[in-house]
Amino acid sequence: MEVVKIRLQAQQHSLADPMEIPRYRNAAHAVYTIVREEGVATLYRGVGLTALRQATNQGANFTTYQELKKLAHKYQPDLAELPSYQHMVIGLISGAMGPFSNAPVDTIKTRLQKATYEPGTSAFQKVAAIAKDMWKQEGFRSFYKGITPRVLRVAPGQAIVFAVYERVRATIERLNVSPSQDHYTE
Repeated sequence: MEVVKIRLQAQQHSLADPMEIPRYRNAAHAVYTIVREEGVATLYRGVGLTALRQATNQGANFTTYQELKKLAHKYQPDLAELPSYQHMVIGLISGAMGPFSNAPVDTIKTRLQKATYEPGTSAFQKVAAIAKDMWKQEGFRSFYKGITPRVLRVAPGQAIVFAVYERVRATIERLNVSPSQDHYTE
């Protein structure tokens, strides 16, 4: 569905001209049109890059979170648990690291999924051609296009996720559940 989302986002349509009809009316119509014109395989275009993006995102996110959390404990040895606001700040920073670490892959993936089918070219050739064109025509900064809205969307969510995770984890640990007991105790 990533291809469908990208195609719907990228289509041009003017509300000022009521006679202009968008290429895709909705997600179902986009799936139907893409499959009919380009084949089912097109729906999976860029799936490897999507997996790579997610892997680098999670790796950078969790590594940064754990390292910053260790650093915070190092400079505050008297605290058994960090306060929630510190978990949120650490989560915000770590949440921003994911998009920064994978922006080039994500930008290439988006352009690959936006492009129409070209017979006779391998996935690697398409990716290489997109990266080469980006470098030649737009330069280094093109690989980080859209990074600001991405960070502004992802980082606050990660701040909340990590703060809630730490609170729930601490609560569960305080429950002190024994396998031989049928009930929970605090």
